[in-house]
Amino acid sequence: MPFQVMLVVGFLVLFVLFNIVKILKEYERGVIFRLGRLVGSRGPGLILLIPFIEKMNRVDLRVITYDIPPQDVITKDNVSIKVNAVLYFQVVNPNDAIVSVANFFEATSQIAQTTLRSVLGQVELDDLLAQREQINARLQKIIDEQTEPWGIKVSVVEVKNVDLPLEMTRAMAKQAEAERERRAKVIHA
Repeated sequence: MPFQVMLVVGFLVLFVLFNIVKILKEYERGVIFRLGRLVGSRGPGLILLIPFIEKMNRVDLRVITYDIPPQDVITKDNVSIKVNAVLYFQVVNPNDAIVSVANFFEATSQIAQTTLRSVLGQVELDDLLAQREQINARLQKIIDEQTEPWGIKVSVVEVKNVDLPLEMTRAMAKQAEAERERRAKVIHA
């Protein structure tokens, strides 16, 4: 009988210790809630919580790389293309990232996808192919402004790949060939 009591007490002590002691890595912060109210963020290192009163959410502060899936876009000159991009962002304010939005990663990815479609829908295909740096900077600025209230900093947005329809590729090849023939005739004349 005493052994069983000691075993139960031992398990209770271990359970309470697992709820009290948390260890956070250098790149993590713990957002602490006491009875549902935000206390603030703590970390890195050893964190002691008041059992059953305080709860902690871990937040990773490292740069997150998000590959925006291919988006169907119709450009300003009515060309249907598939475009994908990559987004680099990180949490700069863990309190806002947890309190202001339910899932900051999902919200940032949705903002990135819709912004990519809307911005590229306002440019012509030639501008998209020729002025990627300006378009990338514009995308980064817009997404960063929208995610700033959530404690998210968008550092880079890069348009990776532009897939043209096969018919459009053929038409561009014919146009380039006609231009070369025109120049050849001018030179020949």
